Amino acid sequence: MSDYTKLLVWRKAHALSLSAHRAASCIRGAQYAPFRSQIIRAAMSVPANIVEGREQKTDAGFARYLRIALGSVSELEYHLLAARDIGAISETGYLPLCARVVEVRRMLHGLLRRIELTTNPPGQP
Repeated sequence: MSDYTKLLVWRKAHALSLSAHRAASCIRGAQYAPFRSQIIRAAMSVPANIVEGREQKTDAGFARYLRIALGSVSELEYHLLAARDIGAISETGYLPLCARVVEVRRMLHGLLRRIELTTNPPGQP
């Protein structure tokens, strides 16, 4: 497989993870410590799974890690929504992060579809 840094989806996911980390770091209060940790963990998992998947020997292996990244980006979306709803982050902090989450999710779906089409072309059993 080729260099993961050449993948636009990885660059976007990396930027999302950094932004989510900064937002989570601004959440104050001991009661939110596990919540901050979950946001950071889910955010960092997205680009990390793209990197790990890129090192797989087959497209099927790469696709598996892209599906894991999709799960992590959805988990991040929920944590950000919950953080907004409990007042841990503001609406103005939430909206740009949510837009990045949606963009990365769409890109992951697109890359996954492309990989699946090359490994299982239409009309092939």
